[in-house]
Amino acid sequence: MDQEEGLKAVDNIVTQFNTYEDFLDSQITTVDLYYLEDETLARQLVELGHRGTGERVKREDFEARKATIEIARLAERAQKKTLTSAGKDLQDNFLMALAMREEDNRNGKLSSVIFIRDRNSHGQEISGYIDYAHRLKIEDFEVYFSGKKRLLPRPKDMSFYNWDTNIAVCNSSPNYQVIADNPEGLLFKFKRDRKILNVDPKAQPGDNSTRIPIPTELYIQAVIFDHISRRKI
Repeated sequence: MDQEEGLKAVDNIVTQFNTYEDFLDSQITTVDLYYLEDETLARQLVELGHRGTGERVKREDFEARKATIEIARLAERAQKKTLTSAGKDLQDNFLMALAMREEDNRNGKLSSVIFIRDRNSHGQEISGYIDYAHRLKIEDFEVYFSGKKRLLPRPKDMSFYNWDTNIAVCNSSPNYQVIADNPEGLLFKFKRDRKILNVDPKAQPGDNSTRIPIPTELYIQAVIFDHISRRKI
């Protein structure tokens, strides 16, 4: 039996039995108990490999795999709990697009940049580029997915422009370096793999990146750029 098959065999046993003692008991026959007349002794003999009707598994291997599987289960449950879009009745395409990307942006499998153009509470037209993964980490998106507030670009985002006051601001984020002095327009460099994201609608977005316009009733314009890093986290 190779290592992979051995791990599968242990995993099958670990998921089948709650405790190592339960596994040992499953290996003990009525004949064993008849002759040994001692359940504890019978368990010891199975653990040592002298008795048993199936695969031998060491106590430390059983308990180690049990702990690993439990940690993975709890981590998966915690991840699901952190998805603020879960269970929401999302009607607009934009919110549904964010919900589809929330988990992958939280775990680093995907990096999305959101472009929004709309009017602020003062009626001024604003636009900007938002590092979705970063905003997910620093604020609660419950208010956006529940419809209590609208997601809008801020002066602290990667790019912000107020068309009425002509205020323009650029900031690098934990995930992207802003390249604002490019003569052909604004660029973002993804820090993990150093790939360039070009947000010019007339240009290709770049390697491993896509540009997806989102039809929405919430904003004048919304576009999501998705970048998949080929480097491991």
